[in-house]
Amino acid sequence: MDPAVLEKAAGPLKVPLAMPVPQSRPKPRPALTGEQESKYAWLLSRAKAWTSVPAQAKGKADADTGPLQDGEKEWLTHECLLRYLRATKWDKKDAEKRLLETLAWRRDYRVEALTPEHISPENETGKQILLGYDKEGRPCHYLNPGRQNTEPSPRQETLALLINFKTSKSRGNSAPGLGLAREVLNIMQNHYPERLGKALIINVPWVVWGFFKLITPFIDPLTRDKLKFNEDLKQYVPAEQLWTEFNGSLAFDYDHSIYWPSLLKLCSERRAERHERWVAGGQQLGELEDFLAGSVDIGVGGASPMVEMKGDGTVEPEVKDTADVKGAQATGQEKFAATKHQITA
Repeated sequence: MDPAVLEKAAGPLKVPLAMPVPQSRPKPRPALTGEQESKYAWLLSRAKAWTSVPAQAKGKADADTGPLQDGEKEWLTHECLLRYLRATKWDKKDAEKRLLETLAWRRDYRVEALTPEHISPENETGKQILLGYDKEGRPCHYLNPGRQNTEPSPRQETLALLINFKTSKSRGNSAPGLGLAREVLNIMQNHYPERLGKALIINVPWVVWGFFKLITPFIDPLTRDKLKFNEDLKQYVPAEQLWTEFNGSLAFDYDHSIYWPSLLKLCSERRAERHERWVAGGQQLGELEDFLAGSVDIGVGGASPMVEMKGDGTVEPEVKDTADVKGAQATGQEKFAATKHQITA
């Protein structure tokens, strides 16, 4: 039986939910126009030709400007390139510039080198929680600014962001300042474009409300439409997967010693499956995220890995060759609802 089910039977849930409810279905992705396909093909060819990554800061002596690493190639998926094209309103040269800037930022911040031990202190109070999925199958990422416990520092397909500005009973008003909020907003806009599905915000204090009022005119209209303030969140998240703190029916109690190891196990399993599929598919730059998630059988290189979990928990792929890549991509729209949803960075 699912450990989460057993946990709920014994009291409030203390572990993340592995899957959405069956009724949660992602919306089909819009088809690309001929012009958009041409711009994507141009960006893909440029990315494959990159021989170095420019330094984030000019003149930085220790900047890593070497060629793309395997982890970076795996990150540069078909959908990743499309997200940057959409974020730049299909300006292909601007999309290339921003992709290179993000790669430089990821190297400078050592994103790939972050470990669970490094991040764990940041989440001891449960100020960020991955719990459940919205009605479109997107992971719900809860932010509780009132549980802020560390000083600001540079450490650090879409999701539903749920923010509760309610003051923490145990920590008082420990919400981070607006400077940190602006820095987080800058990182999200520049290095995680098109990742926000919905931002559902409740218990907004007047100073934060004023901040949102000031910046709203400068937010892209598509992003602005995703911001929902003090609404009934059950419109967007099934009640049984919506935390009671946000007026849902899912009783959840954050215990770092229980939640954190469970989340790490779930993430490591998903990442291992994703990586094994990427390797079995030919380590393609521009690979389909549906293929990496296991919801379509054929990758862009025409390989069809039958990924099978062995008894020891590792993944063993069996590769079958086929040329029917186009058909697999089309079928992927129908199969996408059954995707093993990733909760990885």
